Amino acid sequence: MKYIGLQAQIRRNNTKSMLLLLMFPTVLIVLVVAFFHILNFMSEEPISFGVVNDEALLYTPFVLVAVAIWFTIAWFGHTAMIQRATSAKPLERKENLRVYNLLENLCISRGLDIPKLYIIPDESLNAFASGLTKKTYAISLSEGIINMLNDDELETVIAHELTHIRNRDVRLLVVSIIFVGIFAFVAEIGLRSLYFSGRGKKNNSGIIVVVIALAGIGWLLSMLFRFSISRKREYLADAGAVELTKKPLALASALEKISRDPLIEAVKREDVAQMFIEHPSEKKKGFSLSSIFATHPPIEKRIEVLRQF
Repeated sequence: MKYIGLQAQIRRNNTKSMLLLLMFPTVLIVLVVAFFHILNFMSEEPISFGVVNDEALLYTPFVLVAVAIWFTIAWFGHTAMIQRATSAKPLERKENLRVYNLLENLCISRGLDIPKLYIIPDESLNAFASGLTKKTYAISLSEGIINMLNDDELETVIAHELTHIRNRDVRLLVVSIIFVGIFAFVAEIGLRSLYFSGRGKKNNSGIIVVVIALAGIGWLLSMLFRFSISRKREYLADAGAVELTKKPLALASALEKISRDPLIEAVKREDVAQMFIEHPSEKKKGFSLSSIFATHPPIEKRIEVLRQF
């Protein structure tokens, strides 16, 4: 893999991530318009193309308002949900002064706000950043990663998570997760409606099938966008960690150790799992279609890039 330079990598990943994120509302609006056109095609007396577009655009603001309300609720409840899902608890300074020193030295050297520290009661090796505002920014480290990494390796892992905070990666992922949830919810409602609609209501059933199909397409596309965003952000955070510490080989060594045992038992939700430095699940050998939906790039490729610095 050809090394393209730190700043070039940051610019390229930032641009691609923003373009991917803009696709979410675009997909939503396109599906709303497609819904009206399909209904018009199914009707006994179809109307003109332009009139259908006008009707679709008339309802689009209501759809966007509903999505905005959904966003607001999910936004403010997200941080608490993450802490519960990972069983993370505050790490007090007196419990581990070493970790606090590493974090504070990095933050002071770059004039960054110092996030809170949490510890995950698990001997596996993993870490993640969370929080949507300065008051809620936090870095969570597993007991295993604290105990098994040396100071240089742990410093680069903390720098990786600081980069996620610095680049507002958590906000980006939360937005993508919410969009996936919206499409999944619409598809589920459509399936339930179809089940309870009854065999005698063919027209209603047809409309519900259209809703399910369009929601399914939106869900699939949003999942692909979300995973692509997550993968690109991991490369960007690796680059940021090198920029902060000047220790690419230490981060490569840390990732190599993490790859041997990233499993965090408490993490069951996929939307939480993608926030970790490495996906905290059982490692699967060999190629499978699931690699298309991987939330993280192969750790071997990340290590390869780091060793070229």
